[in-house]
Amino acid sequence: MAGAVSEACRLCGHRDCAAFASVGERHYWRCPHCSLTFLGAAQLPDRQAEKQQYDLHENHPDDPGYRRFLDQLARPLGERLTRGAQGLDFGCGPGPALARLMAERGFATRVYDPLYADDQRVLRQRYDFVTCTEVLEHLHWPEREWATFARLVRPGGWLGLMTRWLIDDAHFPHWHYRRDPTHVCFWQPRTFQWLAQRQGWELVEMNNPVALLRRRA
Repeated sequence: MAGAVSEACRLCGHRDCAAFASVGERHYWRCPHCSLTFLGAAQLPDRQAEKQQYDLHENHPDDPGYRRFLDQLARPLGERLTRGAQGLDFGCGPGPALARLMAERGFATRVYDPLYADDQRVLRQRYDFVTCTEVLEHLHWPEREWATFARLVRPGGWLGLMTRWLIDDAHFPHWHYRRDPTHVCFWQPRTFQWLAQRQGWELVEMNNPVALLRRRA
């Protein structure tokens, strides 16, 4: 990355991000302000390439292993919700398994996905909780989604996130999570802490790969 022009952070807008790593032809940057690590903007995959990769995933709502995986979020979130809470699963994918898990716990959950369930009407409502599992790492311009989360979650409501945290910089070039060509943003505890401090969230639980945040009233 020698001689490369610094990129602005696509989460907080900081203009002077540092070169973090180059792996093959892919160049990554890290923001010194919010600690987000991200792929250079010129190398982001297009929507067709993303969908081709997503269509390879086999995440079936009835698969016991996948349900256990999602239960890492569904269980601690469900324990904090009041009876009758209604939510939205943002980025549900082709098989809305998490929405089913939450409904089984008594929490009606609508779904949204820009590729598989692009119903803009659900984005014009507010919810007691919003879930976002295995989505953050795919976001090209994450500041936009965080603005959306702020609109979707009622004051006092919950945001439940799941993404594998980047906690070992030295291992990054070999990290399996990085190898997915649609994974373009990598999150650290410091990034969620920054968001909580600056954007009106209370960070309630951090347990890799889950973060639970509550919208301040």
